[in-house]
Amino acid sequence: MNNIKIAVAKGDGIGPEIMDAVLSVINAAGVPLSYQFVDMGKSWYEKGFSSGMTPDAKATIEKLGILLKGPMETPKGKGMKSINVTARKMWSTYANKRVFKSLNGVDTVFSKAGIPIDITMVRENIEDTYGGIEHMLTHDVALCRRFITRPGSLQVHKYTFDMARKQGAKKVTCGHKANIMKLTDGLFLESFYEVAKDYPEIQANDIIVDDLAMKLVSRPNDFDVIVLPNLQGDILSDLCAGLVGGLGFAPSANIGDNVSIFEAVHGSAPDIAGKNIANPTALLISSCMMLRHLGFQQAATAIEQALHTTLNQGYHTKDFGTGKEQELNTTQFAEMLISNLPPITTVDVLNDASNESPELPKEFKTMVTPYNGDTFVNGVDLFIESTEQPSVIAHRIKDKLADSMELIMISNRGTQVYPEGSLLTECVNQYRVRVERVPGNPSLSADEILQFCMRLSPAIKLCSIEWLMIYNGQRAYSLAQGQ
Repeated sequence: MNNIKIAVAKGDGIGPEIMDAVLSVINAAGVPLSYQFVDMGKSWYEKGFSSGMTPDAKATIEKLGILLKGPMETPKGKGMKSINVTARKMWSTYANKRVFKSLNGVDTVFSKAGIPIDITMVRENIEDTYGGIEHMLTHDVALCRRFITRPGSLQVHKYTFDMARKQGAKKVTCGHKANIMKLTDGLFLESFYEVAKDYPEIQANDIIVDDLAMKLVSRPNDFDVIVLPNLQGDILSDLCAGLVGGLGFAPSANIGDNVSIFEAVHGSAPDIAGKNIANPTALLISSCMMLRHLGFQQAATAIEQALHTTLNQGYHTKDFGTGKEQELNTTQFAEMLISNLPPITTVDVLNDASNESPELPKEFKTMVTPYNGDTFVNGVDLFIESTEQPSVIAHRIKDKLADSMELIMISNRGTQVYPEGSLLTECVNQYRVRVERVPGNPSLSADEILQFCMRLSPAIKLCSIEWLMIYNGQRAYSLAQGQ
């Protein structure tokens, strides 16, 4: 069998130490891999590469399609985007899969109670607030745009159900906050049930994310596979890591159609870098996820068995375990794993495609779901800067309205303050003004809205505007609290 070449980025801090340990175990297991080491991480950002990687590294990863990655540090206070998030988003690795499974020898509250943990969490990996689109609307008010798309949601849900089917899962649970974020999380939840129809053998249910957090720490065995939007998934996946002993035991796979990234989710731990005491377990289990992704099922199982044997024997690195007399450094831990590797008696038969470089697209892919319904512009939300009272702002607005428009309401921090409200509602210097068409009038045109803004701008400072859309007769914008 020809070697399959993968890209390897050793990372920052403890990254090189744990990566060397993991690669030594993979090699000892006889996996036919070869490695193309790429220049990626904090030091490359500091050398002037704004994405944290060289052009050669980017081209190599895109050609090979697989990246095994050590932890990487994002320099603080320099206005730099996270190298990790940049990589996941740039290569459209839309599904972040994390597996949380109890390990013998790793003491937790649940292991002491005899309750094994086995949860797979899939986090949407591209959208949500991780778009990182933020603006200061006034010197006191920051805005973050949260994107949830139907194509992106369908993509991650299909991956989740496909994976659940392959691993024999009985239930998939969608975590969300659609009771509050009715349009964004509502779209994510709607897409979940749309996909679930194609998998009748799998039970599909949903749960509000705060209830999910409580149940994960009280009744984790109620869950099998969980899928979540990006930010909620980020937070709750770390919570699940705590159930099995911490981030040192949390493997991660970022799955895309062209590039997939396998990494540990813990940090670079610069305080212990170079001391050869770091725990390589999370990166090792992540590498087993990579091996299974490539088709090396037997090797992945053998490495996991060696890990379980080593932990059962009481050997561990400094950060976990119960007996200091069996505490090993990083290199010794890898050597013990190698000594415990069971013989691999069968050889995986791989699809020829697994040794082929992915074909790169020739242009950007645009994902759009079919839509043949009506589209209607019902009005506009104006985000303005003002310290005036809502009634004064309303007077200024009404003076500039066209005959086809009417002022509906004014809100502050999402709560209505005009035409009704409470004087106990504390306001900041940024209001949302909602203007809609007079009932019976046709859809507003872009020219009508922009001309209204031009009439208004000498009197009021405009920060941002959003169209108020109606699709198929359904309002596609949220109401204010109290409206």
